[in-house]
Amino acid sequence: MASPAEKAQLLTPAAVQAAYGLIQPYVHRTPLLTCKTLDAIASTPQTPEALVGTSFEGQTPARPKFHFFFKCENLQRIGAFKARGAFHALLRLIEDRGEEEVKRRGVITHSSGNHAQALALAASTLNVPAYIVMPRISTPSKIAGTRSHGAEVIFSGSTSVEREAVVAEIQAQTDAILVPPYDDFNIICGQGTTALELEAQYAEQFGTKTLDAVITPVGGGGLNAGVATYFSDKPQTKVFGAEPSFEGADDCRRGLLAGKRVEAVSTLTIGDGLRTPVGLLNWEIISNKKKVEGVFAVTEEQIKAAMRLVLERMKVFVEPSAVVGLAVCLFDEEFRRLVEQEGGAKGWDVAVVFSGGNTTVEAIGKLFG
Repeated sequence: MASPAEKAQLLTPAAVQAAYGLIQPYVHRTPLLTCKTLDAIASTPQTPEALVGTSFEGQTPARPKFHFFFKCENLQRIGAFKARGAFHALLRLIEDRGEEEVKRRGVITHSSGNHAQALALAASTLNVPAYIVMPRISTPSKIAGTRSHGAEVIFSGSTSVEREAVVAEIQAQTDAILVPPYDDFNIICGQGTTALELEAQYAEQFGTKTLDAVITPVGGGGLNAGVATYFSDKPQTKVFGAEPSFEGADDCRRGLLAGKRVEAVSTLTIGDGLRTPVGLLNWEIISNKKKVEGVFAVTEEQIKAAMRLVLERMKVFVEPSAVVGLAVCLFDEEFRRLVEQEGGAKGWDVAVVFSGGNTTVEAIGKLFG
């Protein structure tokens, strides 16, 4: 079996392009939106008070200039980018093993909700039985959404270790084939089609002009690794990752600082789609400085502030996980200084991926009540 490092060598822009050709009939081409109000807010220096307690305390706040382009995967099928990877992985599985075997055995995965719904949708569309292991604390709408596509939902604890133990039990009973939620070649290629699409949409507006940066959330790392794979032969566009910092959810950022992948995460961050450690294959991509420039982390309050702006100023419905990239642009002084230094008076054109919109009015009410 190939090692993660060997598999990473096969993750190329061409592999992402091939994935797009396969999944196009099954996924939406989601909008790429702009918002002058958020451009202006992000381009305004933070107050000195906001830097108190940081390494930038007492220094003059950065004056970056942002031009945002929001890739709205919250408007993707099942409300998240995960539909891309799930359809690609299942279609490749049928290609490799044959339709008869896949339909006889069915597929299984574990997920807090977005990959769960995505695989349930893909399996329903392609007439394959699906078993989905979900944490008991998953958002009720995500559980309901998964069941609505005919999947059998089995509950587990909230950590990845607990989820994987239940998956092993169900596999022993059913012989179902595992479709990993993020640490998988075909999942990564599918998620990378987000980048292919947003670059094409940007080019439709600006011709040969190139994006300066793309920033995505990082949970298991499939989206970030896929986006970085697509842009790996386009060095003029830098790729960044964003995580919550609450209770160690910033495992990728910490791992990069330590030079070693963090293997386990136990956090109840409001960004419930980002509670998992970065996968082995994803780590090979994200830890490569030539592919991902850096990963930054934001607090729960910063996530809520960014979410409020998207809801109230853009009128776009997002879940907390979706806005960590925007929160980095708004509040992380290190990132803001980078944009100021490298963007100068022109500033940076930054694509921010809104990864999903699977939350409820009740959950939002609790966040802001």
